[in-house]
Amino acid sequence: MAQIEPNKYLKNKDIKAESKLSVLYAMIRMGLMLVGIIGLAIELFKDEGLFSKIMNKLFESTTTMLWIPVIIFALWLANRWMSSPNKSETKKSGDFPMYIMMAIGAYYVYRLYTTGSF
Repeated sequence: MAQIEPNKYLKNKDIKAESKLSVLYAMIRMGLMLVGIIGLAIELFKDEGLFSKIMNKLFESTTTMLWIPVIIFALWLANRWMSSPNKSETKKSGDFPMYIMMAIGAYYVYRLYTTGSF
């Protein structure tokens, strides 16, 4: 017969539940990020939006197309900077895109409050 340890959950006795305040902060951060994503999506993909302007400018001539490898290299460098070489640990610089998206979300919330639309 297998022996059952009577106190198998004893190691979890020091784990504290999250406070209501930390849950509220997490919900606010998530809300700001969602508003930022929605606002950017609307701004990027509308008619004559930012995405079409960038693509038109990028593929305007062969000289501006030379920026494509530079952009890819910059994105690769940003990924290397924000990613941890060890999968079991995280780097604080990986939170940087989240804070940028929260700032964009705060901008769109302000814009929504002042003008009534994105």
